[in-house]
Amino acid sequence: MAEINYLKQEEPNVVDDGAAAAAAARTKRLLLIINCLILAFGNCGGPMIMRLYFLHGGKRVWLSSCLETAGWPIMLIPLAAAYLRRRRRSPTTTTKLFLIEPRLFLAAALIGVLTGFDDYLYAYGVARLPVSTSALVIATQLAFTAGFAFLLVKQRFTAYSINAVVLLTVGAGVLAMNTDGDRPKEESRREYALGFAMTLAAALLYGFILPLVELAYKKGGQEINYTVVLEFQMVMSLFATVVCTVGMLANRDFQVAIPREARGSNLGETQYYVVLVFSAVIWQAFFLGAIGVIFVGSSLLSGILIAVLLPVTEVLAVIFYGESFHAEKGVSLGLSLWGFVSYFYGEHRENNNKKKKKLKQRRLLLDSAPQTEMSQTTNQTCVDV
Repeated sequence: MAEINYLKQEEPNVVDDGAAAAAAARTKRLLLIINCLILAFGNCGGPMIMRLYFLHGGKRVWLSSCLETAGWPIMLIPLAAAYLRRRRRSPTTTTKLFLIEPRLFLAAALIGVLTGFDDYLYAYGVARLPVSTSALVIATQLAFTAGFAFLLVKQRFTAYSINAVVLLTVGAGVLAMNTDGDRPKEESRREYALGFAMTLAAALLYGFILPLVELAYKKGGQEINYTVVLEFQMVMSLFATVVCTVGMLANRDFQVAIPREARGSNLGETQYYVVLVFSAVIWQAFFLGAIGVIFVGSSLLSGILIAVLLPVTEVLAVIFYGESFHAEKGVSLGLSLWGFVSYFYGEHRENNNKKKKKLKQRRLLLDSAPQTEMSQTTNQTCVDV
């Protein structure tokens, strides 16, 4: 009788735990898909609209770098919705306006300062290089991300993730075979080389920033949910914008350069400002998607998604800006897609193995628990007698 009662009580708990785990997995998968789409939109659209600014007479590098994070006030919309939701759930208690704690706030501020300098390096490179070539150089970021992830957060590599990193890095190397033919005619070799070096430095720095965000999540001293991620992104973008704004003030962009540039733009003054606004919005999507993927997955996954989307950006540059699409770019696209599939196939296999292991452990627990209960009942009976 004790065995039957035990099973009746234990089986619903196991079922409930399994259902909760399945629901959590579905939520995580949905959140990952949403952040991947946001990252794809920003990663492909950001370089395109930045290059549009430079192609039509824009020359302000500090302005372009500032626009990469100046859209941070957009984060106030979902944060306000989250705050109102918390108030409705707990109307009798004091609701905190922001959840981020001082330690994590300082980490976000520091990463934001680094991001501000990275924005300048990247904007300088895009001003000098075609979109396709800058995408090539940024693809090296994945190797830096993998190295720093191993050092900072002890990233565990599988055969599939190593294969993905190698394929995506080789894909970038294939593109390097034909970069000299992409140099714009109006630019000197010195300007082109400097733009190349600045973009490479931007790739290295952002390859360090991504694992640094993951480390901040782990060492921040508080529970991380998506509301905290949004607050982290807002603080990071705010401090990056402050860095770039100081550069703009020193360069007198606000007082003289921007109004004059708007009047002389090939786009027209109104469309010039429209491009600036959309640039801020699109780049904010990139940064939110990148740190959102880190929250749901890892910094390595975020780096892999950025790398795999770069050939897509090149294809868009060919379609909209008439840049050349030679055989090397086609090979690079194929290798990138191969690396992308390799990584997610490995993740799928590993998740299935984890599920099988957990299911096996539950079954062993169910098999052993009734025997333990019967043994305890027998011992109790002997004592009573």
